[in-house]
Amino acid sequence: MSNVNALYQQRIAAGDLRPDPVQQDVMPQFQRIADGLTADPVKRGLFRRAAPPPAPKGLYLWGGVGRGKSMLMDLFVDSLGDIPVRRVHFHAFMQEIHSAMHEARQRGVDDAIAPVAADVASSVRLLAFDEMQITDITDAMIVGRLFEALFAADVVVVTTSNRVPDDLYKNGLNRQLFLPFIELIKGKMEIHELASPTDYRQDRLQGSQVYFAPNDASARAQISAVWTDLSGGEASPLTLEVKGREVVLPAFRNGVGRASFYDLCGKMLGPGDYLSIAQEVKVLVLEDIPRLSRNNFNEAKRFVTLIDALYEARVRLICSAAAQPEMLYVEGEGTFEFERTASRLREMQDKDWGQSDT
Repeated sequence: MSNVNALYQQRIAAGDLRPDPVQQDVMPQFQRIADGLTADPVKRGLFRRAAPPPAPKGLYLWGGVGRGKSMLMDLFVDSLGDIPVRRVHFHAFMQEIHSAMHEARQRGVDDAIAPVAADVASSVRLLAFDEMQITDITDAMIVGRLFEALFAADVVVVTTSNRVPDDLYKNGLNRQLFLPFIELIKGKMEIHELASPTDYRQDRLQGSQVYFAPNDASARAQISAVWTDLSGGEASPLTLEVKGREVVLPAFRNGVGRASFYDLCGKMLGPGDYLSIAQEVKVLVLEDIPRLSRNNFNEAKRFVTLIDALYEARVRLICSAAAQPEMLYVEGEGTFEFERTASRLREMQDKDWGQSDT
């Protein structure tokens, strides 16, 4: 087991990170949890078995995108050594919970949350969630009881979020039923804002090329290098459930998604799907945009809808394409309407694009 602050200082010394006093301020919170997880059992008398130490309060680390929340949590997880811990994106975790509950119901279990929570609690002492965000009514109805069971089993939770707890599931359907969960978070977790003025994700892209055309070997190599830099070279698929259907981003990590044009525009996706993607990702790497015409009219329409969703959500777009925006769609029905999309693609290449969202 390592000291998380020591790992942080090592990254600074290696030139991988810049010193940030706001990031430094959260280190005692991580150390508090690590100390609690490794505390000695509590002695209860000469003839009684020592009891496990009480679980430390968890941590709810919130702040704007690109402030280093996920990076700090990953450092903390890396510092824990042999302590059973799982680090997972919150949305992916909830998808697993839904699947496990479905299997439990098929076995005839009436209260499916109980055995699912017990299975999770038996395998970990700490759950590290990236990007807690509640946007789905089904998740909102499940998450309270699930976390109650996890906390009762002394599972410690550390999570990052872009929202203060009081803004979770804001304006959601039947939100009053969700409010006890917010109070549960406040009671079981320390709330810490990471209010750094620096958006490190944008800094990485500052002045960097984000639109690569033509889509040749050089473009593919450059966009892969950008992806590796932003994701650390590690990623897993992200499955979003939209109105009972699954929408899959093939690669996702720390708010950065990667997909091909075909993945998102070659399939029968609609505005709701693209809005859900835009809510989940802060940066999207989109590859292999072809020339558009009457021959792929449906794909072109979906591409227009996708760009609109990304634009409105201020998502940073990095893409490779067959041609510059103005030359992507030069013949056939829809060329006039595409002029707005081409203009947005140009605007989204600006070095300051997306910063107003933070």
